[in-house]
Amino acid sequence: MYKKLVLCLAVLFSALTGSAQKDVLKFSRDGKFKIVQFTDVHYKYDDQANSQISLERINEVLDAEHPDFVIFTGDVVVSNETFKGLDIVLEPCIKRNIPFGVVFGNHDDEYDYARPELYDYIAKKKGCLMPARAGDVAPDYVLTVKSSKDKKNAALLYCIDSHSYTKIKSVPGYDWIKLDQIIWYRNKSMEFTELNEGVPLPALAFFHIPIPEYKDAVMEDKNRLFGVKGEGVACPTTNSGLFTAIKECGDVMGTFVGHDHNNDYAVAYKEVLLAYGRYTGGNTVYNNLANGARVIILQEGERKFDSYIRLADGEIESRISYPGSFY
Repeated sequence: MYKKLVLCLAVLFSALTGSAQKDVLKFSRDGKFKIVQFTDVHYKYDDQANSQISLERINEVLDAEHPDFVIFTGDVVVSNETFKGLDIVLEPCIKRNIPFGVVFGNHDDEYDYARPELYDYIAKKKGCLMPARAGDVAPDYVLTVKSSKDKKNAALLYCIDSHSYTKIKSVPGYDWIKLDQIIWYRNKSMEFTELNEGVPLPALAFFHIPIPEYKDAVMEDKNRLFGVKGEGVACPTTNSGLFTAIKECGDVMGTFVGHDHNNDYAVAYKEVLLAYGRYTGGNTVYNNLANGARVIILQEGERKFDSYIRLADGEIESRISYPGSFY
């Protein structure tokens, strides 16, 4: 009883310090919650001609899917005049009153503004569910999805910054999710599990750069892969332990990333789905795949979800059900 009271006070403290969720996400009456993942929009304000197809796809997908929530998983605007670019890219969600969130990629802060400034600008937009920033960095955050039947939490969406490039000369390449972030995830997971009478809530995690387990998963022939693997996995060369934390906490069913423009596959690894979104951008950077989006449909009260890739003109690829398609 005392432990539960402490956890309730911790949640209340989070709300009072500015990290409370701005709006309610909720399962529909039929027990569904639909997420659209746009990734690597790579919008260039100074090259709107080649960026236009990304906006066309975003609008087409939103009109077809009517999602409950949209997540942009990094590399959203990759040019100067970043704020103006963000205004354009986020407008399709705002004008449709669709709640949304953003996690950053390795290119978002290479132009006008640092990550914290970008975070603050996006967080103030109508419909954005990113909590107000309290520290000096762009924070990770978790969003709750409420039950269709009452006000109880029914699912969690972890949104995590995978950073850009390592600053350690002896470990070149992409950066990794840090120890303090993993501790934050563990603490949040524990809080929600305790409030749910010790049962982990079904959860998903979103970030930009794949973790090393994405590479490990495709090296095992026994793992079924759905979708396109058009290039290697550009992950950090060192493993910081997020996947281990996910397995120990037991809540995250699947992780969803971007970064590798020619990959959109999903593969189950040690009973966690490791998935890419579909490249959403235009002709501003390298890509061999027609642009689109990943759709994810959670099912209330169950540790399962459906997913597929939506392309132009109503085309759908790579329908999967997790875990049924993989085991």
